[in-house]
Amino acid sequence: MDSNGPVLIPLDAVEARHEAVIGGKAAKLSQLARAGFPVPRGVCLTTWAYESFIGDSDIVNTIRMELGRKSLDEMRWEEIWDAALRIRAAFMLQPLSDLLQRTIAESLSAFDSSTRLAVRSSAIGEDSADRSFAGLHESIIGVRGTNAVQDAVRLVWASLWSDAALLYRKELGLDPARSRMAVLIQEAVDDDRSGVAFARDPRNTRTEHAIIESVPGPCSLLVDGVVDPDRWEIHRKTRSVIKWRPGQREESNDDGPLLEPRDLEKVMETLLSVEQLFSWAPDMEWTGRSETLTVLQARPITTAAPEEDDTRSWYLSLRPSDVRLRDLRKRVSEQLIPQLEALGEALAAEELDLLDDEQLAQAIGARADYVAEWKKIYWDEFIPFAHGVRRLGTYYNDAVKPDDPYEFVGLLRDQPLLAAQRNRAIAVLARDLASHDSVRAAVEQLLQGQAGSVKWADFRRELMQIEDGAAGFVEGFERMSERFLDVTYDDQRLFDQPELLLRNIVELSRLPDRLPQGSGASGESASVLQQRLLDAVGAERHEEAQHIVETGRVSWKLRDDDNLLVARLQSQLLRALSVAASRLRDRDQLVDEEKPNASHLEPLVQALRTRNAAPIALTPRTAATKSDPLPMEKGESSRQLIGQPASPGLATGTVRCIRGRDALSKFRCGDILVCDAIEPTMTHLVPLASAIVERRGGMLIHGSIIARELGIPCVNGVRNAADILKDGDFVTVDGHLGIVTVGAAEFDLERDF
Repeated sequence: MDSNGPVLIPLDAVEARHEAVIGGKAAKLSQLARAGFPVPRGVCLTTWAYESFIGDSDIVNTIRMELGRKSLDEMRWEEIWDAALRIRAAFMLQPLSDLLQRTIAESLSAFDSSTRLAVRSSAIGEDSADRSFAGLHESIIGVRGTNAVQDAVRLVWASLWSDAALLYRKELGLDPARSRMAVLIQEAVDDDRSGVAFARDPRNTRTEHAIIESVPGPCSLLVDGVVDPDRWEIHRKTRSVIKWRPGQREESNDDGPLLEPRDLEKVMETLLSVEQLFSWAPDMEWTGRSETLTVLQARPITTAAPEEDDTRSWYLSLRPSDVRLRDLRKRVSEQLIPQLEALGEALAAEELDLLDDEQLAQAIGARADYVAEWKKIYWDEFIPFAHGVRRLGTYYNDAVKPDDPYEFVGLLRDQPLLAAQRNRAIAVLARDLASHDSVRAAVEQLLQGQAGSVKWADFRRELMQIEDGAAGFVEGFERMSERFLDVTYDDQRLFDQPELLLRNIVELSRLPDRLPQGSGASGESASVLQQRLLDAVGAERHEEAQHIVETGRVSWKLRDDDNLLVARLQSQLLRALSVAASRLRDRDQLVDEEKPNASHLEPLVQALRTRNAAPIALTPRTAATKSDPLPMEKGESSRQLIGQPASPGLATGTVRCIRGRDALSKFRCGDILVCDAIEPTMTHLVPLASAIVERRGGMLIHGSIIARELGIPCVNGVRNAADILKDGDFVTVDGHLGIVTVGAAEFDLERDF
């Protein structure tokens, strides 16, 4: 390692020739320090240290495996996060060599043992004039002690392969064999005022305006979006304040500016001096007042606009800070979800048949508005809050360093999800049928005589006439339907199609040993895992850890429940449309029997409001067009499909592809469930399945979690799974390796000879 170059370089000893091994951030800070700017003292672990660490391990092969399983262009966000999590876990499990441990210990000798340190990334090519890639890599602030610094260094190295970095892989030039990361270890300097300053307005760099933003406390509060900053626009030449906007901070008792005129003058003086030194307009992070101002970072202002179809910035915004997650948890769980539940119940209780035409038209419009409003809330608040589960995963793994990077999923066990409550209610009904042969025979007899949709009122009456003992089953089914089936699936109400679930319940009743009894997941209890986490973080961080665990649990529960609750609003919109369609048919204003969906809203409302208009017909529902299957990846064939191992186990069986509601009633016990993605509204099928294969990938999506809960294998992230696999195909699903084999398993083929 030493033959390649220096492993450790103090900032004040950096030379121009070192930039290729210390990265852009460290190089600029060292140049600032040599020019006399106040910069936190520190040292830099060069890229040779990273290469030494990689060379001592098998991490390169781990990275290649994660990035070679499937093209990044074909991965969903969840799959990219999963790959990054496994790579991060590999970094944390790999011990540092004796030489690297001595090197880091040497770097710490320059600081007092009580000094809080900042361990920061300094990637090669970062902070350039073209693109800064700010925030893609880790910075760990407030680190104390040798072991903590070693962990922080590994986290910074691992962040070269974070989900954020992988999204920008091409721009960053990430290559397992060539990519490198340097690390800055500095004294953590935090004053009572911090902020960011731009020598020119990033929105229009041609103006003579500079921008200064400031928050009370450390700069990370601004950079992470935790605290809204005060903001000044200042004329570069006259130094006069053009505009000041105070930050919106609830805890603030002072309406005055955070910075005094002399503080602003010091920031401007430093900012323009940095510009003169580098000959480019800087984006500068700083902390301190006029006498104590310290420069934390300086890089060129980047103004490149993202491509119109580039959704990466949106994804990167879905990583709220712990403070933001805690605020979201309170708002989502205490305000939004109760409002959503109450609205669904109120709409379900509304007697639409009693409304006149205009009132019904208004009710339909109001329901459509509710659906649009809550879909926006879903995207703006529910989806960001879903990050709470991912935050729990990285937090647990960083502290505990388990061999299994998904051990933390055990902390989510036994949460009272609506889908789980529904499945338990279905299991009760299936057990009821299993213990009453005559009732089951009567239900089966009626279902066999039904070629199309079942009307529950008629089915109920006939069932009670055939079998006197059916009352308990009927009452239970009605309670379950009212509570759990007022949702949409495949753009239709499940409540209006009881035969779909009745057939599933009959099928489950034939094999009662498959019925869910609660959590079927193996492994240690949630309480044991939580205590393991508390022991790992230490007593001083117990409160922090407990908040993150609780946020993760609430996040996991609500990321499932919110889908069902929004689906109830959609169901109630369809109910109102169905009432309108029925009314219009009775008046011969509607001339077909097409079931209405959301696309029929305008013609139905218009027909209600114009009774003398000509009769209308609803546009038939068209099946979604399927694109041609994508070319197979290298290593795939019609014999073998490769995905992500999402739940361990091995199972064989026949394929049943679920592409819409009509397929729900055809599923049989032991079938292999193949679909695009398991939605919360269809998870009642999973107890029937012997294995799951999905196109959508991720260890924290519904199919993965439920498969692990029930102890059945799951392989997801299989490209075009529901197009390549056909109903009736015999397959073997290997949830250990993430492989789906089409045809007889290898040992069966050998046995035939």
